[in-house]
Formats: sequence, C-alpha cells, structure tokens
Amino acid sequence: MRRLLRSWLLAVATLTLLATAGIYPSAAGTTGHPAPKRPTIVLVHGAFADSSSWSGEVERLQNRGYQVIAVANPLRSVASDTAYLTSVLATIPGPIVLVGHSYAGFLISAAAANDPDVKALVYVAAYIPRAGESPADLTYKDPGSLLSGDNLVGRSEPTGGTDLYVNPATFQKVYAGGLSRSEAAVAAVVQRPIAAAALGEATTVNPPAKTPKWAIVALEDNAIPTVTQRFMAQRAGARVVTTHSGHDVPAASPKLVADVILSAAQTVH
Repeated sequence: MRRLLRSWLLAVATLTLLATAGIYPSAAGTTGHPAPKRPTIVLVHGAFADSSSWSGEVERLQNRGYQVIAVANPLRSVASDTAYLTSVLATIPGPIVLVGHSYAGFLISAAAANDPDVKALVYVAAYIPRAGESPADLTYKDPGSLLSGDNLVGRSEPTGGTDLYVNPATFQKVYAGGLSRSEAAVAAVVQRPIAAAALGEATTVNPPAKTPKWAIVALEDNAIPTVTQRFMAQRAGARVVTTHSGHDVPAASPKLVADVILSAAQTVH
C-alpha cells in the first residue's frame, strides 16, 4: 500500500513539474506537430441571387468541419464590390478557398490578385475575366445569352441609376433552369438586383496566374453561354467540371459544387 501511494505521489509530482515548465504529455499516436489549419471557405453570390443560394453547400461543408462564410455581395459596381469583398477577406486568418458564382467571378479574381491567403479559386458558372473586360463584354461575346430585352426589368434608383432584375415571367428559362417551377418562382421573388452600370464596368486586373482554379461549367446556361464559360476556363488554366444545369448552379447542384470546393480545399496545405 505504501509503495502504491509513493508511486502515485511521484506521478502527481512529475505532472506538476511538467505543467509548470509548460510541457504536457502528447496524446498517443500524435507526432507533436500541430495539425495544418483548414482553409476557410468563402462563398460569393452573383447578380439576381443572394447568400441563401449557397444553403446546400454551406450545410455540406460545415458537416465536413469547414468554417464557411457566405458574403452578402452589394452588387453595386465591380470596383466597390471587390473592395467590400477584400475587406471581408482581411478579417479571416489563415488560408482561404474563394468561391464565386456568375458576376462574382469578377470580384474573386480581383480580390485574390492582392491576397496571398487565397490559396484556391472556384468559379461556379462564373466569369473568369482579364483586365479590360466587363461583364457585358463576356456575356455577349458569344450568342446564346437571354439576359437582354424583355427578360430584364429596370427600376430607377433614388441616386439616378437603374437596378436590373430578371423578369419573373422568364426567370426559370433565363436563370434557374435547374430548379423546379415552384423553386424558380420563389427565387424570382427574392432575387437581388444589380446596378446596371456594373455590367459595363471593366476589371483592371487579371486573376492570379499561380493560384489553382476550378471552373464548374453549366451546360444548359442561358445567362452566360456555355461556350463562353469553356473559353474562359481554358484561358485561365482551370480544372473543368460540367453539370447539366441552368445558370443557378449553386441552388440546383449543391452536392456537385460542394464536392468541387472540397477538392480545392484538400489541395491547401
């Protein structure tokens, strides 16, 4: 009994000494090296949508243990929206996987160009522009976009500009071909407009050449023609994944999008 008590007191004294010195026994099977920090996933919606369009991706990524931020894109101008996104990224410590849908491709490209913490870019039916190109330039580069004429509805802003919406009557055909009729009807009502002037505003920077890129190309897209999406992805050297969806890929194909994001995240060390 005395021997057992002496052994117990010796063990307690040893642990106390180690703790005082700032040394702690490591768990069995560990190497003593800290685990690499997982990247934060930042999702940026495009025009005619809001952050809720990423709901399916957010749930899947959170279930895999990732921190996820869905940015509320102001949709006012390429320059000011990029500045806003840059300010959000500045608050995030560690590596980032930056994901953009549609118009947000302009923003993630520009923000990543000046942020070394952005380790991967994922473009979801998105623009991958070069300096001097505007959303309108790329939308109408090839035939096929229905973002024109009566399919767009303009509403005047108090400041004198115009907000653009997709006409609810044609929203499913133009934008939400991957959704059911009832889902598209809801999406048409909650869509957020983009300032018309933003569509003619050219970016001033190229996406960072050395940052790995993934591009999800929508094969039934009536907003950004599929041929244009393929062209931009090839030009940027992106890894291409295709989906039989309309333009609203985040809402229509959340599992596919989440899987591509996870593939990108797993390359970050």
